[in-house]
Amino acid sequence: MADLVISGLRKKFGTLQALDDMSFTVKSGEIFGFVGSNGAGKTTTMRIALGVLAADAGEVTFDGEKLDLAGRRHVGYMPEERGLYPKMKVGDQLIYLARLHGMSADEAQASMEHWTERLNIAARRDDDVQKLSLGNQQRVQLAAALVHDPKLLILDEPFSGLDPVAVEVMSSVLRDRADAGVPVIFSSHQLDLVERLCDRVGIVRNGLMVACGTIDELRRTPRTDIDVTVAGDSTGSWADGLEGQHGIKREGQHGDTTRLSINTDDAAARATIVSAASATGRLTQLTDRRRSLSELFQHVVSAEEPETEEQTDAKEATA
Repeated sequence: MADLVISGLRKKFGTLQALDDMSFTVKSGEIFGFVGSNGAGKTTTMRIALGVLAADAGEVTFDGEKLDLAGRRHVGYMPEERGLYPKMKVGDQLIYLARLHGMSADEAQASMEHWTERLNIAARRDDDVQKLSLGNQQRVQLAAALVHDPKLLILDEPFSGLDPVAVEVMSSVLRDRADAGVPVIFSSHQLDLVERLCDRVGIVRNGLMVACGTIDELRRTPRTDIDVTVAGDSTGSWADGLEGQHGIKREGQHGDTTRLSINTDDAAARATIVSAASATGRLTQLTDRRRSLSELFQHVVSAEEPETEEQTDAKEATA
């Protein structure tokens, strides 16, 4: 299995700890969403994987081997800061990049034609890149990452600035590549898109992977939200007195729907809620609420970080 494995990456810029034991795996044939706030360490991780930056510690392997210069010829990379030659024709540029990665002239020509057709920019092959719209430049940048038939795709904010049609085209291309066995990792702030497209997601905070898994796995938290709708009760009065019983917590009111949270596996808490709502005779709906990736992300990145030993020692010294 040709997996990308990031192991224990550490990187400091001056006093800033940009990466702190960053570790995760992107499996063969999966799309991995890499999300985090600005400055969390996503781009630094990608640049280390590509050899643009050197890590202070840790390693990057692909298909069981260290990702060295020879291995990077088989990587398709789309940087956040787009790197096209503005005064070069689209077709010539893609052929040039394919040749740099070791393709023959005929192979490069065929690949350029394939990807410009696939990305709906065939009519712009003879145009200078600088004459294209930003969206079409983005498509050329993706073609540049694909033209040499890479065995691994690393894409930094590939959907930034794309219109909905272009988003669907790019999503389809990434799924096709993953279905062909290529590991695909991309970063994005468009969390609804990440949730829809990715097989697994990694959430980064302060240079550390703090949550990783499928969306369903990330939803398996110790607490579960329950939405209970009682017709005609916009105050949620039926739930008065429940808070505190079996760990039940009242989270909010939306029209006739009261949101409560319970410990996920607490059957007694669930039964207490059902009994209280049913006693009104007006219970119309009771559902477990599935958190979106955006809500999961906000919960994870805003969680209080555990104290370091140094912070604990400092507190004890001043107590």
